[in-house]
Amino acid sequence: MEKDKISVTSDNIFPIIKRFLYSDQEVFLRELVSNATDAILKLKTIAKLGKIEERIDDLKIKVKIDKKNKTIHIIDNGIGMTKKEVEKYINQIAFSGAEEFIQKYQEKNSASSIIGHFGLGFYSSFMIASKVVIYTQSYKKDSPSIFWSCEGTPTFRMKEIEKRDRGTEIVLFLNEESREFLEYDRILKLLQKYCKFMPIIIYLSSTEKEGEISINNTNPAWKKHPSFLRDKDYLDFYHELYPNQLENALFWIHLNIDHPFRLTGILYFPKIENKLDFQKDRIHLYKNQVYITDNLEGIVPDFLSLLKGVIDSPDIPLNVSRSHLQSDTSVKNISKYITRKVSDKLDSMFRTDRENFQKKWEYIKIIVEYGMISTKNFFEKAKNFFIFSTINGMFFTLEEFKEKIKNFQKNKDGKIVFLYTSDKERQYSYIKYAEDRSYEVLVLNSPLTVHLIQKLEMDYPNISFIRIDSSPIDKLIHKEEKYSSELSEKEKENLKNLINTYLMNEYKFSVKLENLSKKDSPFLIIIPEFLRRMKEMNSLGRKIVEKDQEKFYQLIVNTNHLLIKKILKEPKEENKKILIQEAFNLTLLSKNLLQGKNLTLFISKKIEDLAK
Repeated sequence: MEKDKISVTSDNIFPIIKRFLYSDQEVFLRELVSNATDAILKLKTIAKLGKIEERIDDLKIKVKIDKKNKTIHIIDNGIGMTKKEVEKYINQIAFSGAEEFIQKYQEKNSASSIIGHFGLGFYSSFMIASKVVIYTQSYKKDSPSIFWSCEGTPTFRMKEIEKRDRGTEIVLFLNEESREFLEYDRILKLLQKYCKFMPIIIYLSSTEKEGEISINNTNPAWKKHPSFLRDKDYLDFYHELYPNQLENALFWIHLNIDHPFRLTGILYFPKIENKLDFQKDRIHLYKNQVYITDNLEGIVPDFLSLLKGVIDSPDIPLNVSRSHLQSDTSVKNISKYITRKVSDKLDSMFRTDRENFQKKWEYIKIIVEYGMISTKNFFEKAKNFFIFSTINGMFFTLEEFKEKIKNFQKNKDGKIVFLYTSDKERQYSYIKYAEDRSYEVLVLNSPLTVHLIQKLEMDYPNISFIRIDSSPIDKLIHKEEKYSSELSEKEKENLKNLINTYLMNEYKFSVKLENLSKKDSPFLIIIPEFLRRMKEMNSLGRKIVEKDQEKFYQLIVNTNHLLIKKILKEPKEENKKILIQEAFNLTLLSKNLLQGKNLTLFISKKIEDLAK
């Protein structure tokens, strides 16, 4: 029996491992199964070179749970280790690697700053085990079988033992705090999470259950050539990745490049409702078919986080801080490549099958919008296939729509005005005014609309996006014909005083008199475009209290409406008050701003009037 100390400089290496990696204890299983996979792949390589006499078949990894003895066994029939290799890879390299890795954690003071915690290797066993035993037999027949054990201190024991079958068995004697890992379902879920697509078949068994089950698909779709895959194969794999997804993906992109970096994968475009949701079923990052993480922050542009699928690359540095990734050349190139593949796919769909592209647009537009406002390279490509829909369901690119309206939708500064609605139902009356004048109105109802139109206006200085309810329609579009007021200056002053007296004590709107068409409403409630944009940009992601919004609203009074003249001619002050308040309440009701007590009083009075 050989007894010695592991080659590390600190006796505290094991407490440090447990302290800094505690939150990610579960990765021990990924690391040990990855090592077993490597051992089998190395054996296959040696066999191909003709350096093994025996027949190599039935290569596999077994994970066994022994709840009675409180142990977990990870067994492979791979290359195995000689005594010298145990000394090198276990006593020296593994633990010197442990020390180096832990130093990174100490510098950051946070395990979350390291990408994926991949490559922890053998020493991750001590996160959950009070004792670890190794039995190993090298493929070299003249080498003896080796026993090695360690109880979480720098001291180990090693000796030659009776001959075993080729391969390595690692036995973990679980500590008190980690007994959860003796539960069959817990280990099953971990294997399905981390090892679902590893290239060597993995079996799970337990002393408390009969038989064993296979865990993984060793040849997932992203490893196959696209020419061998049908649509059904891609969709089946999508549901294999995300078993809880009921709907199919809309379409997908197969990634495959080996220079200047190596990367394979499949990105799926799911149906996305009109909202940003980054939390559910995100893209999975793999390294050589081993699951690493679904947090790709710093690895791909943010807007791609809305997609689903798999990216597998051995060239993404994982044991570094996320901030370091931003300056890593490989990561920069990978990010550019994926962005280009996504934009190329969308551009190709738009050019080759526009009708189908338009059918899918409602479900993918928020991805495109997010990419346009956050990623310059994507914006330059996407502005050619980004499409706007009108209230009548027609689709136009920006250039197409600009050409359509350039002669009759301009403001006083000569800019082409892109009128739009964010809600066809709530802004119906404003849309009707525009339609009566034969203006075209777009539908822009995304939470990112305000950011996108700001970006487009910067890139196209001769256009201006204006929401349909931000001002009276005849003030939005420049017209040669002007409406003059039929009221005298004294009547205007009197009118403003009446409105301030009877309305603005309760509502803190600003008031503006406008000379509009007699056909327009007596009152309009608007939020001027620049104020509304400021409000929306400041409130993205949080709800503004209705009362806080009042400072943005403006009450437009149409001085040419017949009701306004009737109010001014009414001799009785009480009747003036009733006329003003009734007209104002109807305007509030049309904007969904009449609420609570005032709404109840208004309805009660109307019912009384009907009963008279």
